[in-house]
Amino acid sequence: MTMPTKPLAEVTTHLSSGISRPFYDQPVGRPVLRSTNVKNSSIVLDEVKYWHDEDPRGANLEIVSPQIGDVLVNFVNGSASELGKAALFLGLPEGCIVTTNLFIVRFNDNEVLAKFASYYFQSDLYKEWLHVNAGFSGQGSFNKSDFSRLQFPCPSMSEQEKISSVLDAWDQAIKKLNTLRALNIRRRVWLRTQLFTGRVRLPGFTGEWRKVSMSGILIEHGSKSTGSEEVYSVSVHKGLVNQIEHLGRSFSAANTDHYNRVLPGDIVYTKSPTGDFPLGIIKQSKIDSEVIVSPLYGVFTPQSYALGVILDALFESPLAARNYLHPLVQKGAKNTISVTNKQFLEGKLHLPMDPDEQAAIADVVNASHAEKACIDAEIEALTRQKRGLMQKLLTGEWRVEVSDDEEAVA
Repeated sequence: MTMPTKPLAEVTTHLSSGISRPFYDQPVGRPVLRSTNVKNSSIVLDEVKYWHDEDPRGANLEIVSPQIGDVLVNFVNGSASELGKAALFLGLPEGCIVTTNLFIVRFNDNEVLAKFASYYFQSDLYKEWLHVNAGFSGQGSFNKSDFSRLQFPCPSMSEQEKISSVLDAWDQAIKKLNTLRALNIRRRVWLRTQLFTGRVRLPGFTGEWRKVSMSGILIEHGSKSTGSEEVYSVSVHKGLVNQIEHLGRSFSAANTDHYNRVLPGDIVYTKSPTGDFPLGIIKQSKIDSEVIVSPLYGVFTPQSYALGVILDALFESPLAARNYLHPLVQKGAKNTISVTNKQFLEGKLHLPMDPDEQAAIADVVNASHAEKACIDAEIEALTRQKRGLMQKLLTGEWRVEVSDDEEAVA
């Protein structure tokens, strides 16, 4: 059965954008929500600007503040991934206003539930409308006239409530998994500051910890490509990744004979600034086979696989990577990194000398990584299921059952 729809203009009581005037960093006056504050179906308050009420340029402006239950929609943005992002306004920050890049969408309470509306703006159905109606000749945008004609799904209020309840169950499950993921990451921070420093010892271990040079625990084997290995790059979050699978194509040279061979368990240092790692990133290869990387990367075999696991986990931290690399690296005028492989090995770290303790610490790290991988897989699976449910329920391909009593109450 097809889902009944109406033009957006017929189910809203208010549809307008905000103001366009200078905003300020000082927390004085009214908070201002901008397109950057609307992300991933929620309102992020990390970077809120402010409107000064005493600014004379606002004297004749009609300023409309969002109300609880309004949906804020980003209709102007240079990025295709950000254009159209929407979030349900839940009342914070209080007394805020919005910029001209956001629509305030207020639904008729007798026809559309705010929660139901917020799910529609997360759906592929809405994304398909964006694909057709959003222009990207310059800065991406869509106009109020087209937006007003958007065909909005309008089942009965009781059906909207049931659909929202179904999708909310998935949201709650995803939220709980994200909480577990955050706790896992916090525990890994604790491992770096306590277990990896020797401040906390695993039961049964009393051996020596010593500050040692990396040249004493890493060996640059210098092996080159045999011609049979696949080309890999290094990612901040995924470690070593196949270039074609990760980036869509290979960026390697036509001849890769001079590329560095990476053995399973090797430590790879990329000498390129990347995001939170302005001096490069350090990763252990978790690939079961031998691969090759650009000759610009440093490749080293650790004294033991367990020691490589510890180094990989330690250098997940941008601060730990910076503290180690900063004394060794020189940066050029164009933000290029100047450091030889020999210089990279000159730094020192405080590490356990007992191989059994190294292995025990590595086991803790691997267990934490395995737990996070399981959580990530569950989040991905539930997110995919929710996306499919929205498509089925919002198009009417699947309908929820609503009793006559529920219809009467609605």
